[in-house]
Amino acid sequence: MSTTAPPHDPATEFAARQAKALLVHERLCAEYGAPFRFFSTKDPLSELVSALLSHRTKNADSHRAYQELTTTYPTWVAVRDAPAEAVQHAIRACTWPEQKAPRIQAVLREISQRCGTDAPCSLDFLADMPVPEARAWLESISGVGPKTSAATLLFSNLRIPAMPVDSHHHRVAQRLGLIGPKVGEGPAHKLLEALLPPGWDAQQVYDHHEALMFHGQKCCYFSGPACGRCVVLDQCPFGQARMGHPA
Repeated sequence: MSTTAPPHDPATEFAARQAKALLVHERLCAEYGAPFRFFSTKDPLSELVSALLSHRTKNADSHRAYQELTTTYPTWVAVRDAPAEAVQHAIRACTWPEQKAPRIQAVLREISQRCGTDAPCSLDFLADMPVPEARAWLESISGVGPKTSAATLLFSNLRIPAMPVDSHHHRVAQRLGLIGPKVGEGPAHKLLEALLPPGWDAQQVYDHHEALMFHGQKCCYFSGPACGRCVVLDQCPFGQARMGHPA
């Protein structure tokens, strides 16, 4: 009897991961109470700055930094043109303010130059672009990566269906086998977004991101995940191996 492994079929593997992603979506949305209310109503430029502040920072701290920044400087022109040390002081509640202050100012300068205006433009024009083009426009700015571009488009009042992948979302997706064990957060964006139906609107994409993020925060912890009460344990190779279940 032959023991030769069946031939590798990328299309079949992708279809299986796509079906798993949708099943996980349904269960986690039910578990955490989707649809979720959008947490932000900022314009896209403001959301971009907020996203830059949020890197590796707790939500409460990045919110505090954003509030202090916008209270101290009433316009983005004022932020752009202020002394870097003063901006750093305003955002001191977030991690690495000494790096984020000059980065934010550089982003605001570059947007002003691209728009050909004295002040940074509103970025509302991104709504008229296909999602990949809007993301590419943002990511061509130094210091703006895939997570920031997706957050700017989805979380802002543009409500464009681009999916951000944070550390919780990434960890859950990796343990479920939706992406490989060596895929980083940046490359994970395209791979995970490709698993979603192309016709999904912003609410559906937001629900997917939030559901996986909540699962990472409330059950699939980085250390000591609560696999015993996980609603997608049967779909999770990591959890099954950890619980001693046969593969």
